[in-house]
Amino acid sequence: MSNTAPTIELRGVCTRFGALEVHKGINFSLQPGEVTTLLGPSGAGKTIILKLIMGLMSPSNGRVFVMGRDITDLDEQALRAVRADIGMLFQGAALFDSLSVFDNVAYGLRERGERDEKKIAEIVHERLEMVGLPNLDWKLPSQLSGGQRKRVGLARALASSPKIMLYDEPTTGLDPTSTRKIDDLILKFARERGITSLVVTHDVFSARRVSDRWMLLSKGVIAADGPVSVVERESPLVSEFVSGTWKDDA
Repeated sequence: MSNTAPTIELRGVCTRFGALEVHKGINFSLQPGEVTTLLGPSGAGKTIILKLIMGLMSPSNGRVFVMGRDITDLDEQALRAVRADIGMLFQGAALFDSLSVFDNVAYGLRERGERDEKKIAEIVHERLEMVGLPNLDWKLPSQLSGGQRKRVGLARALASSPKIMLYDEPTTGLDPTSTRKIDDLILKFARERGITSLVVTHDVFSARRVSDRWMLLSKGVIAADGPVSVVERESPLVSEFVSGTWKDDA
């Protein structure tokens, strides 16, 4: 067990929408540099957990800690400072169609108040180089492949040098080659930069490739949690999920 303070921690988190109880007491902590994949059926509330960590939603009960700070009751101004340490790759990359690749990657830097365009250009070009797209800064998103759009989205998320990366279905809709590139980048940034990574995916092959640890979300709780080889061998629920024999969660 690591003695390092967790980068992310959820304590007793419950999330309700009216009579619907999505989370019934979520408890977990993530360590610096760890790549954790959150598995579970559609509708289990995996993406909501990402939103809780980003401070885009608040739990009905429980506490959410990011970089040791309780963010549960912070106001929007304080949350913006927390989010500066968090990068997120959205399922569809969420690029601005009217902006060039360069301006998409620069967007967050400018939003956070960076005014030195020379510094912005250096960061943008470095991040695009990091994701293997060094000469596409002038293109529009519509001129890119699905895999290229995901990598531009990743470059944008990395522009602020985050300590945490959240990935929402990062390989959905991608061909095997593009999937491998995204997987390699997730591992690269975790290993070389110590970025704590939480991945939400239904892609079991990708999850095996990138993960130190799997957590399985089922019926509102973390039903399995541990190193990939251990939970895959010892958890019947994980075995059912990865083999495609999962029974309806209802």
